Amino acid sequence: MKLKRRIKNIHMQLYTVGINHTTAPIAIREKVAFDPDHLSQALLELMEHKVSEAAILSTCNRSEIYAKARDPKIIIDWLCKYHGIKLKTIESHLYVYENQEAIQHAFRVASGLDSMVLGEPQILGQMKQAIKTAENTGTLGPLLNKLFQKTFSVAKEVRTKTDIGMSSISMAAASIKLAESIFGDLKTSKVLLIGAGEMIELCAEHIKNRQPKSMTVANRSLDRGLALAKKIKGDACLISELSDRLHEFDIVLSSTASQLPIVGLGMVERALKTRRNRPMFMVDLAVPRDIEPEVGELSDVYLYTVDDLSHLIEEGLTNRQSAAIHAQKIIDHHVKDFTQWLKTRTIVPTIKALRDHAESYRVTELKKAQKLLNQGMKPEEVLEVLSKALANKFVHHPSQALNQAKGEEHELLTKTLKKIYPLKD
Repeated sequence: MKLKRRIKNIHMQLYTVGINHTTAPIAIREKVAFDPDHLSQALLELMEHKVSEAAILSTCNRSEIYAKARDPKIIIDWLCKYHGIKLKTIESHLYVYENQEAIQHAFRVASGLDSMVLGEPQILGQMKQAIKTAENTGTLGPLLNKLFQKTFSVAKEVRTKTDIGMSSISMAAASIKLAESIFGDLKTSKVLLIGAGEMIELCAEHIKNRQPKSMTVANRSLDRGLALAKKIKGDACLISELSDRLHEFDIVLSSTASQLPIVGLGMVERALKTRRNRPMFMVDLAVPRDIEPEVGELSDVYLYTVDDLSHLIEEGLTNRQSAAIHAQKIIDHHVKDFTQWLKTRTIVPTIKALRDHAESYRVTELKKAQKLLNQGMKPEEVLEVLSKALANKFVHHPSQALNQAKGEEHELLTKTLKKIYPLKD
């Protein structure tokens, strides 16, 4: 779905606006990534731009805004303004989904069908956290709440009834496998893990089984770093210490929520000099990137990003592709049901307006009838006047519309009235 999509009406619609690994390289994705520490503030700012509900999902592979709004352009303009970028920078990489397509996309993302690692389980937890943040911020609203509750149940069904998650190799596992392809046996290697989040924990679990010479966790919070280090029988340090310690490590795996690079070119150059140009293997799993991309140009550094790992995570893909077909059928079924529910919601204001219109007739004619009773008119005569007045009012507008309609409009209106009322030809 491209940006030039025409909007069918001015009513509030469900939209998804986003960028992911299939539409944009990491250099673009990191420009629109959201800082998790400021996600609530971002949501509140978005709500000030004629958006009635909103949630933001931001991972290393995607940044997506789910919102109830009149026009997706509002969301796109805000996205550019928030990140301080021009539309032309990201326009060709953006996708916009509306209503049914937005529903299907949410179901696919939560089920792992839209991930770089087909069937990955981590995305579901990331989506749940995004929704929790929106809920705590007060931006979720009834539509998105209903959508995501359904999304999570669909994802559970997909993972229960299909083998979508079987034989998949995670980015964490791919990182370790790549390190082994370069260094061979890792038992003589010193490993540095930068960060202490879910991705680094997964990396730590995988590499621990290879029994490296040492493992060190570097984190902004020493307590959290120590907690992870204890699990893997390693040690911990502060990120601020890396400048003095980077040279100690053969393998560096990084995944933080930092908005600025942690490991710079100068830092690595100094480390290599101390190491006497012994090679370093680095995997940057963060978006925005933790390691300056220029580091990859150094002759003794093997630097890889999440995009570089994509070819390694295709193992077991054949088996999972058949599961993906089954998963898509499950999703299609639930999309149909939820879309029908969404349609019923859109008609509610019209039904309410119709009821209010009828109620105004009732109140008006009831007051007239009560006035006639007070004037001494017989009750049966008042009832006759009341019933005729109500009947005339209810048929006035349909009759007027029918008389004024011509051609196809007249034919359509006639069919509609016959469908609404049991009219005889």
